[in-house]
Amino acid sequence: MGARISHGDPATLYRSKLHSLREAVDRIQPEDTLAVPLATGQPVAFLNALGERGDFRNLTVFTGLVIEPYPFLQQPGVHLISGFFGPIERTLQSMGGSVQYLPADFLGWERYALRARPRVIASALAPMDEHGFLSLGLHAGASFNAFLEAARDPQRLAIGEVNRHMPRVLGLGRFGGHRIHISEIDVVVESDRTLFELPEVPVADEDRAIAQHVEELIENGATLQTGIGGVPNIVAELLAAGKKGDFGIHTEMLVDGIMRLHRAGKITNHKGIYDGFTVATFAAGSQALYQWMDGNPEVRLLPVAQVNDPAIIRRNRRMVSINAALAIDLSGQAMADTVGPRQYSGVGGHELFVIGAGESDEGKSIICLHSTARVGGETISTITPALPLGTPVSTPRHHVQYVVTEHGVANLDMLTAAQRADALIAIAHPDFRPALRSAVGAAR
Repeated sequence: MGARISHGDPATLYRSKLHSLREAVDRIQPEDTLAVPLATGQPVAFLNALGERGDFRNLTVFTGLVIEPYPFLQQPGVHLISGFFGPIERTLQSMGGSVQYLPADFLGWERYALRARPRVIASALAPMDEHGFLSLGLHAGASFNAFLEAARDPQRLAIGEVNRHMPRVLGLGRFGGHRIHISEIDVVVESDRTLFELPEVPVADEDRAIAQHVEELIENGATLQTGIGGVPNIVAELLAAGKKGDFGIHTEMLVDGIMRLHRAGKITNHKGIYDGFTVATFAAGSQALYQWMDGNPEVRLLPVAQVNDPAIIRRNRRMVSINAALAIDLSGQAMADTVGPRQYSGVGGHELFVIGAGESDEGKSIICLHSTARVGGETISTITPALPLGTPVSTPRHHVQYVVTEHGVANLDMLTAAQRADALIAIAHPDFRPALRSAVGAAR
């Protein structure tokens, strides 16, 4: 374990480290700690094979956004710590599984992975190149540096799952190059499983109206951060078809809409930092996106600390962040990752990009939400006088700048508390504005 880079024949080294899935699974102890990346970085064949074991007494697994219902996670001796809940985490928790949420942003996940020092780290990898290097494919995130540390520590175990479909995505050399040498990996397993694809997101009329407002806020020469969902997809379509351009990309997550902007000739990446490159920390989308990323010299995946740090984000020219919320109160506090007391998703990069974009020269941070939601068969306003008692706040009021609903745009920047309330009421659903005004009047 923990070998240094060797100048031996890479193919010979590869064969010496290649094991069956069962052999790799047997390297996990009944009481152990295991970390795997978020979403598209997960070694899915290895994680499924862990279900063949039934003797785990205290196996703690750290990850986020689990993409398959790995059977071993339902075993009584397995405990999952997730930094970002998705449907599978929510389902496991509702079934009584041992699932805990780690309330940290994406930068915090990396600190946790480095400080917790799990004994085993496993990651998906692309096939080896002729020099013996393996790209980490679709994910750098919070686990890249932790994976390298484990690989170089003789007391720990680094397992790489080589998937022949995984694209070889490039990085930057000064941040590790988004790759690892075969001599540093302890165990290699192979997989030909189809890569995870994001499902199609239904687009509502509200999404189209919100996207139109957002597109109007974006100027020529803007640097863009966007994510998944109906609104980002439509914004990308509008920008690709429109007259604006000279855009840069500095985003947490690389998605199909960014590929479309590239293909439309809208991306120049004259940003102020990482010029010439579209930068992200992980990617998720379609097979077409993954094929486009494969060996693409314009695309670089970097560890999360080089992407999500507000001090880096703010250096981009006209940085625009586009994020979503589930609810917002009249002071501007945004709730983006919980539904009542229930953990729904995660903090991720929400607040980090809101801060970074807001501090960028001519930058704009934009938070989008539908003006209403259906809860328990009832239509409620997502803009409320106050968030329910005990609600975790994803992004505090003093960082929130633009808020967009299908009814318009509220720029809260430099507004007093009373002015903020008025601006938010103006973009609430018309049916709820009288009650919101009454609540404000009673409080003043």
